Amino acid sequence: MNEILTWEDLNKYKFEDLDRVNGINNSYSNLRLFGHTKSDVIVTLYRDRHSWCPYCQKIWLWLEYKRIPYRVKKINMFCYGQKEGWFLDKVRSGKLPAIEFKGQVITESDDIIAFLENEFGALGSFITSTHLIKTRELEREIFRSWCNWLCQESFNIIDKSFRKKRFEESISKFDEILKKSKSGFVDPSVSDKGDIEPGVGDIIFIPYMERMNASLTYYKGFNLRSNYRYVDKWLTLFEGTSAYRGTQGDFHTHSHDLPPQMGGCYKDSNDQQITFSELINTGEGLGNYEINKNYDSKYFAKIALKRVIKHKDNLLKVNPYDKKLFEESLRSALTYMITGEVQIPKKLSGKSLRYLKNRISVPRDMPIIAARVLRQSLNKIELLSDNHEIDKIPLRHRYDQDPTNFNL
Repeated sequence: MNEILTWEDLNKYKFEDLDRVNGINNSYSNLRLFGHTKSDVIVTLYRDRHSWCPYCQKIWLWLEYKRIPYRVKKINMFCYGQKEGWFLDKVRSGKLPAIEFKGQVITESDDIIAFLENEFGALGSFITSTHLIKTRELEREIFRSWCNWLCQESFNIIDKSFRKKRFEESISKFDEILKKSKSGFVDPSVSDKGDIEPGVGDIIFIPYMERMNASLTYYKGFNLRSNYRYVDKWLTLFEGTSAYRGTQGDFHTHSHDLPPQMGGCYKDSNDQQITFSELINTGEGLGNYEINKNYDSKYFAKIALKRVIKHKDNLLKVNPYDKKLFEESLRSALTYMITGEVQIPKKLSGKSLRYLKNRISVPRDMPIIAARVLRQSLNKIELLSDNHEIDKIPLRHRYDQDPTNFNL
């Protein structure tokens, strides 16, 4: 082959779609049955459309590990779009997550879990268990120290060092708890198949730990996995379950969706931070720091291709740069992703590829590894362009991720 593949050519690389309803956990599903029938579904989960909300992830994970059949209705977060009117009629505050159970609407993630436990039983421990009180307090302590370091500007070295030390002291306590755990989990549960899985005590921690790992790596050059052995082991255990991987975001997504949600994220400029952030921005990624799992890149390339083809027309429509050149440039990147061959368009639009690369959202658009493979392919072709102008990602909002342009 010595030319850029056409869309017809690309369509020939077929990939059998997953079973969204009864298969592995995925961000696209609007119905999860786990072998039950539709008539068995009495829970509706209202979660954010982009899979950015950590509290939504908590409920999503609880339902998946507990294998409770549920429906999903997706709602905008204020940072990227307007709340749907029908949802505000149902939940006046607009808060996410929410569940609806036999006509009753419940909000606040901990209250939702307590309600679900009352109906379906515990996952590991009950969230109100006495032995989890200190664990939950520690989660909030770690959260506060993370926010204090990430979201507050330090004006001198002493202040910066103090904020970092407070976080290290907090996360060390968690690492010590995990060190003493025989299972590697805080609150292990046992699945129907007899597998050891995370319980509610772990699910309380994982959404923000995932975001801490991404944001501190990107903004501070500080990686949890390389600094805390048992946190690394714990994250790896989570990543060994398809229930978690279906909800897992990547470093690029979190690093750029957090600023408008958190009110800003501040960089500590150091050699590690510069190196890590560059690898994240270019799409190269950080390997096992991001997800500690072996994978077949060709398999995930086909997943990424299928997702791009599904949204091709809208991707071409919303890209603000060099629209006429973007279509061929995109096919060039996909050709490289699928065949490994570099075929350069006559007129290459690097900036339009950069725009797309910066707006792949995980897991909203595709799984973490599929996004890594796609970003690397876009980056490969993009760098061949003479135009290296920076595409700035908004910091105060993410209206550039307006979901009305896509059927998500």
